[in-house]
Amino acid sequence: MKILKLTTKTIYFLLFFMGMIMSSCNSESNKETSISKDVAELLQRGEKIQMGKEWDAVQNEYADYKKAINETNDNETKILMAKLFIKEARVTGEHGHYYPGALAILDNALTDSSITDDLKFLALTTKAGVQLSLHEFQQALKTGNQALIMNPTNAQIYGVLVDANVELGNYEKAVVLMDRMVAIKPDIRSYSRVSYLREIYGDVDGSIEAMTMAVKAGYPGYEETAWAMLTLGDMYKQYGELNKAEKVYQAILETRPNYPFAVGGLAEIQVLQGNDKSAEETLKQAMDIIPEVGFYVSMAELYKRQNRQEELNSIMGEIMVMLKEDTDSGHNMNLEYAHIYLDILDDTEKALEYAMDEYIKRPGNIDVNRILAQVYSIRNNKEQLAYHLNKAKRTGSKHPELKKLS
Repeated sequence: MKILKLTTKTIYFLLFFMGMIMSSCNSESNKETSISKDVAELLQRGEKIQMGKEWDAVQNEYADYKKAINETNDNETKILMAKLFIKEARVTGEHGHYYPGALAILDNALTDSSITDDLKFLALTTKAGVQLSLHEFQQALKTGNQALIMNPTNAQIYGVLVDANVELGNYEKAVVLMDRMVAIKPDIRSYSRVSYLREIYGDVDGSIEAMTMAVKAGYPGYEETAWAMLTLGDMYKQYGELNKAEKVYQAILETRPNYPFAVGGLAEIQVLQGNDKSAEETLKQAMDIIPEVGFYVSMAELYKRQNRQEELNSIMGEIMVMLKEDTDSGHNMNLEYAHIYLDILDDTEKALEYAMDEYIKRPGNIDVNRILAQVYSIRNNKEQLAYHLNKAKRTGSKHPELKKLS
């Protein structure tokens, strides 16, 4: 189970360590090293997220890929295996297992001197995506730029670079890259980036329009389409259109029953409507599908609001274990920790510590500056509040939290 994944929504990836077979008729070395045992295990999906034939297909692909890697050390198959891990991370929430597995197998391919330029480009692009999911944005930018030099006409690499520059606060650069991406391939991925940037620049209606286009460009029932729909629903929710948000979440569940993030979205709607009892039941349903830390955080917020201290203490223990698992697997969780210490534990000192750690890494990011403004508002530091609030507002964002701080 991993963290605030509606975050980031982030777009989400994975990988694990993989040994190597170095046997080839035309190779200088006849060394034979089995790597089968080093390929990350495919974890059993929970019954509610198996999606019938989809899970059967995933298991068959995994078996075929592992066999091919073990027998031929094929680099293209390694990349396919990494992408399979990436999808499983998104579907199952088991990021701590799949991210390291994906990175290791990609690094294995990239260190193979026989890898072709085309496959090296794909491996770098995929690796940059994993680094984004781990919130290592500077590394993702560096890796992405390596790939861009190899192929400046591929839409996927522009998507990676848009995301990296957005997270680092390089919004003007992100817009330029986004325009190139759309020109190369107008599809669900590029329309999603248009939506993100429009929202950042305060064009909420335009953002919703672009995300609607992204949804229409996707295939019904596919996980990436459900993710785009989820993002659309989250936007409606964030800007107060609860009925529209609820309809989107329900529509997701019609094509992907038990899609956990849609269930969690419905719970958040119920909270906003003041129906805590229903929200608690719905959150338990989401938590039963996958161990997504965001669901646990939402439940903790509910317990805090209801003064259920014993239950709050218990679930906070679980949350901290989950966060540590993510951190131990290489996932940067600074903002997640900052939000928890600020919103649930009322510890502004620890919240500031984590937020500042992230600020050092990406001082131009408006989300980072917004949480710092929240911390300084509570601490009644008007000078620092004004400083970070101005930085958070520099793109014209209409995030509801900014109105509360102004």
